[in-house]
Amino acid sequence: MDRGDLQRLSKDELIDLVLRMQRPDKTSRTSSKPPSTDRKARREKARPGGAKPGHEGHSRSMSEAFDELVDHRPDQCPCCLACLSCDLGAETVSAHDRIDLPEIKPFVERHRRLAVSCPSCGARVVAPVPDAAKGTPFGPRVHAMATYLKTFQALSYERLQGAFADLFGLTISQGGLMNMLRRAQRAFVSGRDAAVAALRRASVIACDETGVRIEGSNAYQWVFRCPEAVVHRAVPTRGAVVVRDLMDGHRPDVWCSDRYAAQQGHAGAHQTCLAHLARDVAYADEASEDMLPARLKLWLKRAFALADGIATFAPSTIAAKRRALERSLADILTTPTSCDLARGIQRKFERARDQLLTFAQWPGLVEATNNGCERALRPAVIQRKVTNGYRAMWAAKGEADIRTVVDTARLSPGANTFKTILKTVSA
Repeated sequence: MDRGDLQRLSKDELIDLVLRMQRPDKTSRTSSKPPSTDRKARREKARPGGAKPGHEGHSRSMSEAFDELVDHRPDQCPCCLACLSCDLGAETVSAHDRIDLPEIKPFVERHRRLAVSCPSCGARVVAPVPDAAKGTPFGPRVHAMATYLKTFQALSYERLQGAFADLFGLTISQGGLMNMLRRAQRAFVSGRDAAVAALRRASVIACDETGVRIEGSNAYQWVFRCPEAVVHRAVPTRGAVVVRDLMDGHRPDVWCSDRYAAQQGHAGAHQTCLAHLARDVAYADEASEDMLPARLKLWLKRAFALADGIATFAPSTIAAKRRALERSLADILTTPTSCDLARGIQRKFERARDQLLTFAQWPGLVEATNNGCERALRPAVIQRKVTNGYRAMWAAKGEADIRTVVDTARLSPGANTFKTILKTVSA
């Protein structure tokens, strides 16, 4: 804004502009900005590193199994210098583990086709072509390792090539790595289809999306969650057509998301993510002197308390608390205010009024926030920041299929990412 624009402003507009400029910057606590953008606060009286005084110490627990046992026995008594023979009984005073990695090197299995002359007729008989001569020379574990490092550790092709050469002593060209990833991705198609089928049977679904660059253009990474599956989608659009195509006519009972319009109207009921609203309220409460944001902050605190303890409440208690929250919210939304921030928060709550307490009508099945989808999208966000996107659409879609299979497996306790990839590629 230049000097001429400032002179044309009225007194009230100028005051409003000054007040806006004095508002605090938004942080991850008061907006959807990631924590990495927050400015680290200076700690004048920060204590040195380590545990607090009086803090109970912790150490690494012993391994459940070991590969080699080494006993250390005393040879001589320090008092009388008597020899302590090995046939004397001994007790264990302490045990200690020393952990190291063995040398990792490729295991090369060479296959030779042999020809034998028949002693009866003299015909030359050649062995059939072995499977090792067909397709790639690299086995499933090499494919799984490349897929794991590229997808979940966000290594570029150059760094992936260096990791194989330095760690495993295996030289692979970047083109060979690309072909290896394309072959591995095909193994995840059946697992992806199974996850999509489970999603289309679910009664409660949550979804979210984030931006990504694909082939130099803006695109989007979507994620859909239900208790039985997690489905990732890499598509060039953010429109509702993504949801319609994936659901293929299925309409669940409840849908959970933020307030984005493309994620609305796909189920009989909707749960708006209260965490998104809480961040907006936190900023309004910090930047405004009006009491309305503070009242909404307390209202959200009561709503979160109901969501956290809903498994322990009787149905009648849940219904009573929900009615009390609805009455309190109606009173807050009808309160007049002269603060533009407070009015904006009022409008957001009013538009989502029938979507705020859906979780109380479906206790134990619907969550009050959409944090599960945000956590599922976090690796894709990190990948975008590290690599700046995908050069080809097949890479984005293939990685989405891999994340679908792995994240669905993670819904079961004890799932291991690399083992899931290895099992899928081996199959």
